[in-house]
Amino acid sequence: MTKTVEQVLIEARARLRRLSPAEAADAQAAGALLVDTRPAAQREREGEVPGALVIERNVLEWRLDPASPDRIPEVTGHDQVVVVVCSEGYSSSLAAATLQGMGFCNATLAGGFQAWKAAGLPVG
Repeated sequence: MTKTVEQVLIEARARLRRLSPAEAADAQAAGALLVDTRPAAQREREGEVPGALVIERNVLEWRLDPASPDRIPEVTGHDQVVVVVCSEGYSSSLAAATLQGMGFCNATLAGGFQAWKAAGLPVG
């Protein structure tokens, strides 16, 4: 059976609790890993979320997998809260669902950088 990307997105979002920008900022302040997956050119054009870990989407799973030799030191285990941010919440939905599939039961997403900025939260 084939699926459209819209179907895959709907299925992914059905499993996720999408945080508001304020909830994402609170989660970050409480110790969650806030991960910005946008490419460098997009971050340069749009701005950055202060304190977010920058891990581009194409290497996200390898950097967060506790068993990966390429993981980042901030990863402590699968029970960690990971909040994924992209520009508008599309690719971060798919990324968070993939992380849940890898065992990160607390993986979720924020509404995207655009929502973060529109909410008046700090940007760099």
